Amino acid sequence: MYARYIKRWLDFILSLFAIIILSPILLIIALLVRIKLGSPVIFKQKRPGLHEKIFTLYKFRTMTDEKDKDGNLLPDDQRLTKFGKLLRSTSLDELPELFNILKGDMSIVGPRPLLVKYLPLYNDHQKHRHDVRPGFTGWAQCNGRNAISWEEKFDLDIYYVKHVSFRLDLSIIFKTIKIVFLREGISSDTSATMEEFKGSA
Repeated sequence: MYARYIKRWLDFILSLFAIIILSPILLIIALLVRIKLGSPVIFKQKRPGLHEKIFTLYKFRTMTDEKDKDGNLLPDDQRLTKFGKLLRSTSLDELPELFNILKGDMSIVGPRPLLVKYLPLYNDHQKHRHDVRPGFTGWAQCNGRNAISWEEKFDLDIYYVKHVSFRLDLSIIFKTIKIVFLREGISSDTSATMEEFKGSA
């Protein structure tokens, strides 16, 4: 009942309320991104959502467009500025995803939307992460975020898919708030964010 009928309405109401309340913060961050990182302010990228339907994800830009002598973009850790790291560590870069939630592309809670190029790499078990809408936060984000392995992250995603409930969603939201304040699991052990997924062994 909750997953099928109530969850989407809660997502719509809460995301609309959050956009209204946080609009001054959204405007201030947008202005700071424009000054410190340039244009465009919003980073857009195609991501797979519910049943692998592709949608455009919105985030605040956190990297520069610096390139090497051959015209190729520099590695993420070289383009990620101090200001960009601050946005990521506080998850403020994710705030434009509220509009994705409002539109129905995403949910407040669910597996994080990953890259489209990963779709052919999932095994049959991992593909079930797309049986629900991707989330602003999720069970994996409450249990290691970017500091755990891909396999662990996917197992946590599938656990959520199989146990969606209002109680679990509420627990994830409160745990996420705690993690953001403590700034836990932002980076993996070997990368500024998370290593690229190469497929399961």
